[in-house]
Amino acid sequence: MAHIQSPLPGTFYHKPSPEEPPFKAAGDAVVVGDVIGLVEVMKTFIEIKSEVAGTFTAYAVEDAAPVTAGATLAELA
Repeated sequence: MAHIQSPLPGTFYHKPSPEEPPFKAAGDAVVVGDVIGLVEVMKTFIEIKSEVAGTFTAYAVEDAAPVTAGATLAELA
């Protein structure tokens, strides 16, 4: 199992905007470079990209939750 971690502290979002579906759902294939979420820091949104390939299992934190650098954001099988 692989974990995708936050590179910086901020607020983690599962979706590109409130009206859109999450970037990934359980069972989705993930390739290196896929965006799995956004971290917002001071009104700037940073794409969180997977550095490993696998099958998306789940987000490890709630949508719009504060995260710290190094926090696990999502898990891949």
